[in-house]
Amino acid sequence: MKTLFKSLICTLILILGASIQSEAFASVAEDYITVNGIVKDSQTKKKVEYATISIPGTTTSTISNVDGEFSLKIKSSVEARELVISHVGYLSSHISISKSEQEAKTYYLSPNDYVLKEVIVQPALARSIVEEAVSKIEANYSPKSNMFDCFYRETVQKGKRYIQISEAILNLYKEPYTKGIERDRVRIFKGRKLVSPNQKDTLAVKLMGGPYMSVLLDVAKNKDILLDKEMLSSYEYTMEEPVNLDNRQQYVISFRPAVVLPYALYFGKYYIDKQSLAFTRIEFSLDLRDREKAISQILIKKPAGLRFKPLDVNFLITYKVQNGVSYINYIRTESQFNCDWKRRLFKSKYTVLSEVVATERDDAPTESIPYKESFKYDQTFSDKVSSFTDEDFWGGYNIIAPTESLMDGVKKLKKQYK
Repeated sequence: MKTLFKSLICTLILILGASIQSEAFASVAEDYITVNGIVKDSQTKKKVEYATISIPGTTTSTISNVDGEFSLKIKSSVEARELVISHVGYLSSHISISKSEQEAKTYYLSPNDYVLKEVIVQPALARSIVEEAVSKIEANYSPKSNMFDCFYRETVQKGKRYIQISEAILNLYKEPYTKGIERDRVRIFKGRKLVSPNQKDTLAVKLMGGPYMSVLLDVAKNKDILLDKEMLSSYEYTMEEPVNLDNRQQYVISFRPAVVLPYALYFGKYYIDKQSLAFTRIEFSLDLRDREKAISQILIKKPAGLRFKPLDVNFLITYKVQNGVSYINYIRTESQFNCDWKRRLFKSKYTVLSEVVATERDDAPTESIPYKESFKYDQTFSDKVSSFTDEDFWGGYNIIAPTESLMDGVKKLKKQYK
């Protein structure tokens, strides 16, 4: 059965774990400058989430958080004169920077609404574009092995209250896109976590998530999820209004289940570069119309007597183009579900969020990640990191800037240990 979820496992057993830090990678000791800011729409003044912020001519990048905020650390040895901010539907913005540490500023992106001269609605044509994009994956994506530094964050909320926050720097090794994901590996370099000590917050269920999603959810490489021949024929496709990304026109093609299978399928959208036919962004959600099928895919294990009801399961994958080659950029999974015990009156709503962003890339790694050091798909991330104690824990590594609500959640969790 073609299913994503049997390998994406995150165990939400809220217990303290041990510290981990790989010895294979030296810590970042080099001086750096920091550029802080918030990205907004120039017309509506609304915050722009998940915008990519990068330094031209380097592999350094990060993304803005859900509040549009970002913090980018740049090595002093890098002759960085500008940064580029890009997001689907906007013109890319090139902004001059200085070598002195930057105070937080607001950066505006201008919408770019591109309209096709002729609106194309034929499903057959939409599908043919997707199929041609699949045929060009090997030509459009990295032809050699790469090693990435990534930042990973995993949070669990009970209602609006944070009950678990885990973060890590990951090393991600990916073989060329001419090969599958079998030898792609991820390793936790250093990490930390904070969990609620309240016994009532303990929830023992297994769901999708975890650092291994940086391997498994690379849809362009792991075609089994959506893009192999069997999966392509299981959906119907519709051409939507096109958009702009990095000042290039993008096809937007939505897809929905066209057949009934023994397992749940997805609804979503492909963003495909009109010139190169490279996938630049993929959004999709699990079809929950048959709840039993959905539960069988996302729920690996639960205690007896616990009733589980999925409410939403969403995915976002973006790719970044550099010198005509596409690389993995950002992966996000978000699941919402209700849990209640059969003999208890009240139910609880949980939100599990996992996200990983590639912040640096080595195009000539001397070795892969040894299997014994790699994070396996059936391991539990929260058991392999330390606690939130060191204020300068990340040093010169780039991270996803924490939102105000997340920082407030950290403060409240820390108070429970005092």
